[in-house]
Amino acid sequence: MTQHRNPVPIDTSRNMASGRGRAIVIGAGLGGLASAMRLGAKGWQVTVLDRLDRPGGRGSSISQGGHRFDLGPTIVTVPQGLRELWAACGRRFDDDVTLVPMDPFYRILWEDGSTFTARQDDAAMRAEVARLSPGDVAGYERFLKDSEERYWFGYEDLGRRSMHRLADLVKVLPRFGMLRADRSVHAHASRRVQDPRLRFALSFHPLFIGGDPFHVTSMYILVSHLEKAFGVHYAMGGVQAIAQAMARVVEDQGGQVVQGAEVDEILIANGRAAGVRLADGRVEPADVVVSNADPGHTYDRLLRNHPRRRWTTPKLKRARWSMGLFVWYFGTKGTRDLWPEVGHHSIVVGPRYRDHIRDIFQTGRLAGDMSLYVHRPSATDPSVAPEGDDTFYVLSPVPHLGHDNGIDWQREAEPYRQKMLDMLEARLLPGLAERVTESLVFTPETFRDRYLSPFGAGFSMEPRILQSAWFRPHNISEEVPGLYLAGAGTHPGAGVPGVIGTAEVLATLVPDAPPRRDIARPLPLAAE
Repeated sequence: MTQHRNPVPIDTSRNMASGRGRAIVIGAGLGGLASAMRLGAKGWQVTVLDRLDRPGGRGSSISQGGHRFDLGPTIVTVPQGLRELWAACGRRFDDDVTLVPMDPFYRILWEDGSTFTARQDDAAMRAEVARLSPGDVAGYERFLKDSEERYWFGYEDLGRRSMHRLADLVKVLPRFGMLRADRSVHAHASRRVQDPRLRFALSFHPLFIGGDPFHVTSMYILVSHLEKAFGVHYAMGGVQAIAQAMARVVEDQGGQVVQGAEVDEILIANGRAAGVRLADGRVEPADVVVSNADPGHTYDRLLRNHPRRRWTTPKLKRARWSMGLFVWYFGTKGTRDLWPEVGHHSIVVGPRYRDHIRDIFQTGRLAGDMSLYVHRPSATDPSVAPEGDDTFYVLSPVPHLGHDNGIDWQREAEPYRQKMLDMLEARLLPGLAERVTESLVFTPETFRDRYLSPFGAGFSMEPRILQSAWFRPHNISEEVPGLYLAGAGTHPGAGVPGVIGTAEVLATLVPDAPPRRDIARPLPLAAE
């Protein structure tokens, strides 16, 4: 795929010749690329505009010293969502991307030396639960039934349709009540199992989509069913390979994916979204605009010259945003066989759970302790590192930048990385310090500057019950006709299945492309 850097000539002549309407997608993250594919399948001539140097957004990668660092999501939990997306475009996903099932999914390590290995096999999981706490096996099995029930309602029903009408929310409120959606994920786990380690193992998943397990609605226990039913997979070449395959589909449909092109404003004509203005001043007209940028950035920046009724600047500031992320990407020399017990995914748990989560989400304090998510893709994919070497990605949840006692990451980043290194050496990777050859650090400031994420949040708005479904920014904009939203900040939410799902919902809202007309003629843009 050809990658471009700004400035880029965008070919509008073929839009006129094709006889199809034009759609612009802002952002080549997975939600934006999936939306472009869906719109291309509906006959739209799509141009995707993205400020980075390669497609994927938070799912892109950086290569350094022979190591490929996958920057964001590391796993695929609902592969049929991607297969359905490709099928809607008349393609086969498995012809373009190779998925490898993970076994085990991950291993959790506690300070007392105990561990929990998560697998898809039912018998293996029951044995793991029984090994830690024999009296909790029955409660664990009840938890799985609860998870499946919420999957069918929350994922297969609500997650596959738009929730932009208040009446749709009112209709499902009794079901929310029956499923105790007011109860948190951790509270629900605590009603089923007694061992605090199992309560952690069954409740930490909301952190993967930016949620506080002690406050996020228990509907999100459905993730446990996703893992059990569909497994956990790794895409060979990383999520970057999925993004590049998506971009190729868009181009094969006759669309464009333009890198190095930053959108500065969504333009309005005759009361509708009518195109965009780029940071270099170019104006690109369109019949439909889809924003894969964070809704906070979309409404507060890209629509800054348009009056807003619901998503005003004060309301966006009052919203609860997901936590920030401190991520250390590093390569190691000659370690492929050094740590044989360390698999593809490990979770190294710190001494505190509830209080640490409170520091991250509520007080905004950078705690002295941490819990770590460790990704070792070289355990599965040799292409990520030179022969015999390893590539790692280690993530620690931290407060976002919006707290009153904001963290100075220019000062704190290196001490925090050193604490992370010390914990890894003591708990998982002995002798690590002398083996590190490449190093790259992302802080919440990086997320703010690279991804234009409000407050440097890792996953847009936190998925609490009053920031989900109808309460979340809608897939069809409440502010401007002709504008649609995709990605983690809209319905159904964050995570690879969620952002792919936003495009499925969006496709039910955007009409088929109109018959031929001269859409490349400049429009009377109100913002000019």
